Amino acid sequence: MVDAMVDRWDGVRATRDPVRCREQLMAAGRTLFAVYGYARTSVEDLCAAANVQPRDFYREFESREALLVDLYDEVAIGGMRAVEVELSAEGMETCSTEERFRRLFDAYVRVVTRDSRAARVAFVEVLGVSRAMDDHLTMWRSVWVEFLTREAERAAERGHGADGDLTVVVKVLTRSVDELLAHHGRRPRQVPCDWLTSELTRMSLAMMGPGVTPEASA
Repeated sequence: MVDAMVDRWDGVRATRDPVRCREQLMAAGRTLFAVYGYARTSVEDLCAAANVQPRDFYREFESREALLVDLYDEVAIGGMRAVEVELSAEGMETCSTEERFRRLFDAYVRVVTRDSRAARVAFVEVLGVSRAMDDHLTMWRSVWVEFLTREAERAAERGHGADGDLTVVVKVLTRSVDELLAHHGRRPRQVPCDWLTSELTRMSLAMMGPGVTPEASA
């Protein structure tokens, strides 16, 4: 009886407090999309899990896909901010190319995989949803391509890697990052963060070309 009253009160507060309502819907989406899949989760399911009414859902989100986009952005923005913080960390400007890549990937991986539900939603459930969702993912990839291209050019200036246009190499690397994180999203217990960081660092050095190796990237 007490639990039922608490649940009802939570629902009332969510309706009166838009911030709380949004938080509860985001939490519901994070869990249900990860456990049951985006395609198998309805607005009604989300509302029931968040203890809100459908009208409250549509006050916060235009559609189920809009909620998915926000959940993806939450992870993507968190990863980008983690990388930005690491860029200004002590020793980043003087460390080897290999160590710099490792630190940047480690910062990113640890944030985006911190919540296994959020990671599955961001790297698995978003795939093949719609043309609009694909365009949104492409926009984010372009942000990472720009960032990684700058890092590759920086390494080249220091004598590590091939000269010339590195855009194609970076685009392949970005896709590889997505694929490895999707692999983690499907099997989080089998794909630890340290392995992801090591593999992404290894691939980056290999794709950069001759001269960027664990022995030569000092």
